[in-house]
Amino acid sequence: MATQTGSGAARQAVGRYGEQVAVRFLQDKGLRVLERNWRCAAGEIDIVAYDERERCVVIVEVKTRRSSQFGGPLAAVTWAKASRLRRLAAAWLHEHETHADAVRVDVIGIERPRSGPARVTHVEDVTA
Repeated sequence: MATQTGSGAARQAVGRYGEQVAVRFLQDKGLRVLERNWRCAAGEIDIVAYDERERCVVIVEVKTRRSSQFGGPLAAVTWAKASRLRRLAAAWLHEHETHADAVRVDVIGIERPRSGPARVTHVEDVTA
């Protein structure tokens, strides 16, 4: 089992930073953010957005890393995690009584180097 380094507060700060970058990135692409950090008994969705062009609810998992020492941010999203995100998407739709034409699960990886801008990688429609 891999261990994480750094304090919990520092990891949370990096995570919040990554989510802010992801929100701006999605908005710049024309998506409307509906909710952030939605929680239920089964887990949490980082960002719920709506893509008008595709008439699609988008469930977004954000992974932020300060270095690639333990692999890039996208490597942290396993098949099991993608499958759980699909179940969480169904729970969100049910709770909000929302009927979308489509639902997709995206992953946004944020690499935050010590200097310079963050690097964003967006993978659409992660299948489980």
